[in-house]
Amino acid sequence: MEDKIRRIGVLTSGGDSPGMNAAVRAVVRTAISYGMQCVGIRRGWQGLINSDFVQLDAASVGHIISRGGTILYTARSEDFMTEKGRLRAVSTCKMLGLDGIVAIGGDGTFRGALELSRLGVPVVGIPATIDNDVGCTNYTIGFDTACNTAIDCIDKLRDTMQSHERCSVVEVMGRNAGFLALYVGIAIGATAVLVPERQLDFERDVVERIRSARLAGNTHFMIVVAEGVGSAVEIGKQIHEAIGIEPRVTVLGHIQRGGSPSARDRETATRMGYFAVRAFHEGRGNCIIGTREGEMVELPIEEALAMKKHLQMDRYKVLETVSVSVPKPRADLDG
Repeated sequence: MEDKIRRIGVLTSGGDSPGMNAAVRAVVRTAISYGMQCVGIRRGWQGLINSDFVQLDAASVGHIISRGGTILYTARSEDFMTEKGRLRAVSTCKMLGLDGIVAIGGDGTFRGALELSRLGVPVVGIPATIDNDVGCTNYTIGFDTACNTAIDCIDKLRDTMQSHERCSVVEVMGRNAGFLALYVGIAIGATAVLVPERQLDFERDVVERIRSARLAGNTHFMIVVAEGVGSAVEIGKQIHEAIGIEPRVTVLGHIQRGGSPSARDRETATRMGYFAVRAFHEGRGNCIIGTREGEMVELPIEEALAMKKHLQMDRYKVLETVSVSVPKPRADLDG
């Protein structure tokens, strides 16, 4: 990589997450502060193949820090998975005079970044996914907002579940990771949370927890299901067959990806964007910006992609402990 970086590109790829715009804003304005130009690549890696770009300046990223989604749009590119597609992307970089790319997304985005870096285009990655499943970082942009959105929706569901004395089964996103489900489940005081990292024992994890809550006097129950476990509809059917109650099933879906980013996501995205451009300015590329104990860290892309993140099962123990219903005292034993 050349010592002098004159122009960089920035793109968002994969699933959108709240805070991506804040990261784009930070990349553009930090680049300008270092005397660099910044080009926005639209629609992820596909934009490099199709020469879909826009010149960005300080004004063009004004007032976007509070917006959800991404002003650069996002997509998954099958073309970029081919050698031909990647070579076309390299040609676009040369045509635009890009000395490097800041890629904002998850593991899939970073795998694309690794392939591009092997063809001579330096890339710095910023982790942004509501799943929080990128192994090299404690935190990914969008997770906090997605949790708050899910919590708000479930709180509203609980109001009607309490009124009708019903069981609610709520499916949240997360693909094959249970971080979102477990965090939300603890925050809303769920009766049970089902995550892909824990082998499901339906009798133990669902039926007995509902029975325990009912024997303690509760008449409404909240079951949170990570999408990686399976269909919430099927879980609901199993509950009906096992206990006889008829659950109401809600799949929150993509609503969890939308909305104005939280303070944590705005602040983290801004810091990550700054550190990504600073890495280029100081002559470093082919790395991913992550967080460790609240501090920003840089890791080589290959090393970062090899890292795995494990669900903190002590949090599951917290959930099981504090969600245990204590039987209400009998009136004839009072006093």
